[in-house]
Amino acid sequence: ILALAGVPVRAAPYEIAVVPKGTTNEYWKSIYAGAVKARRELAAAGIEIHLIWKGPLREDDRDQQIQVVENFIGRQVNGIVLAPLDDRGLVAPVEEAAAADIPVVIIDSALRTNKIVSFVATDNREGGRIAARRLGALLGGKGNAIMLRYAVGSASTEEREAGFLEVMQKTFPGIRLVSTDQHA
Repeated sequence: ILALAGVPVRAAPYEIAVVPKGTTNEYWKSIYAGAVKARRELAAAGIEIHLIWKGPLREDDRDQQIQVVENFIGRQVNGIVLAPLDDRGLVAPVEEAAAADIPVVIIDSALRTNKIVSFVATDNREGGRIAARRLGALLGGKGNAIMLRYAVGSASTEEREAGFLEVMQKTFPGIRLVSTDQHA
């Protein structure tokens, strides 16, 4: 985050806030482990980071995630790494951070703003395509399937869903999609 933002190296520790979508899911625990590893690697290079990990307990608490980001802006942290719950809800706080010269890196799911220094995520559309090819092969190209959607506005999962539907419709016309519009 520091190199991407053009922040010069300094003697005092940088305060970097990492805000996941939730804090109880195993996936986010692995993201935390990666942040700790990055902190150790930077320390070995002589750059001290004070890592702050805070996010909502549940992955559907947009208001709490907004509050967490706003609190970090008020604390004037040196940078924020954020996995937004949806592609719109965190736009205003992220733009507020940018206005306060706090660089923000978005991870996992896109956010509809250009006021970030970087976006890091997997190719979610391709992940959906891979899932469709595997399911299609397992079903031998015939039968019924259902696609349960995750959360409205979650850019990462909407991309996966789109990739899944794309392959199922083009490659496996013999598989009937019983439902594609229900959210789990």
